Amino acid sequence: MDYTIFAVIIFVVALLVVGGAFLIRPRRTETPPEPPAGEREGGAAGTATAEPDEETGERERAPGTAALAEAEAPAVPEIETPPPSAGRLVRLRARLARSQNAFGQGLLSLLSADKLDESAWEEIEDTLITADVGVTSAAQIVDSLRTKVKVLGSRTPEEVRGLLREELLAQIDTDQDRAVHTEPHPGAPAVVMVVGVNGTGKTTTTGKLARVLVGDGRSVVLGAADTFRAAAADQLETWGSRVGAPVVRRDEGADPASVAFEAVARGVDDGADTVIVDTAGRLHTKTGLMDELGKVKRVIEKKSRVDDVLLVLDATTGQNGLRQARVFAEVVNISGIVLTKLDGTAKGGIVIQVQRELGVPVKLVGLGEGPDDLAPFDPEAFVDAILEGGPEGAGTE
Repeated sequence: MDYTIFAVIIFVVALLVVGGAFLIRPRRTETPPEPPAGEREGGAAGTATAEPDEETGERERAPGTAALAEAEAPAVPEIETPPPSAGRLVRLRARLARSQNAFGQGLLSLLSADKLDESAWEEIEDTLITADVGVTSAAQIVDSLRTKVKVLGSRTPEEVRGLLREELLAQIDTDQDRAVHTEPHPGAPAVVMVVGVNGTGKTTTTGKLARVLVGDGRSVVLGAADTFRAAAADQLETWGSRVGAPVVRRDEGADPASVAFEAVARGVDDGADTVIVDTAGRLHTKTGLMDELGKVKRVIEKKSRVDDVLLVLDATTGQNGLRQARVFAEVVNISGIVLTKLDGTAKGGIVIQVQRELGVPVKLVGLGEGPDDLAPFDPEAFVDAILEGGPEGAGTE
């Protein structure tokens, strides 16, 4: 027998045995670090918490400890308590007075002139038209002022201010019902639809209106029926979460009418006072979309009455906004106007013109970008702000 071959075989077998033993050797377990003193002493009772992980910042959950489960629960946003609607426009009056300085002071200056000839009256009328009062209303104001000035003869500044205030209030019509109807019905909530074109601040107005109502003690459900933009529903959820108002939404592209119906159904189930439905910012040139808006209203009425249809208009858009208003009024029977960005234009006369054009009152006005800068429209506070013509006489916010 060849001893050399035999030796080689024995050597190979020995290597295999030694290598196998090394591969199957149990891995040495590391001794876990000693827990903190507080955990050693109180861990059994579930009263202590583990140190947070260095990377994630999360604490290790101790089994059976309710305190730790609460600590790891997602944070619930703090519910805000908005201020009530009463007196909001008075608080924001200085802001309005600053924007209407040229309008109010210009009229007062012209009317206080020593001589009011034909040229002066034409300038007064032009000032009114420039402020978007409208041609018809401007002519009526001038005619009435001319008659009263002729009767009075001499005019003190106080008399001039009083005459102008009286005429502006007459054109705005202080007798109109400007309340947003949010009182619930037996077994069903009040329903408010918010409509308007893109860019007017419609979704923001919906969220701010929810704050107004919550501030007045109402419970609110929001319907995100602008299903053409997912961002609109996200925005509405942000507004709702801040005041504890649930939001009914569906995926982008869903049927807006079905979302509106579900929102009202949720309001009925929750016993909510008011449901506010935000609709898509439809272009008034697209007849199909406008027809769909009418469908939303009809579907809502299968569940509850629609108490208010608020058209949101940008006060800075002037005549273009009025054209939009006319088309919306033909489709959904507008019951009130919300004028946004009124603090950003000197053309406060738009309040008078839009009411004359549509035959419905301005109910709410936006006077800033803050969450509580939406206010119920108060004709007297509005006219007084115009005639104050500056922050020094407008009081404090």
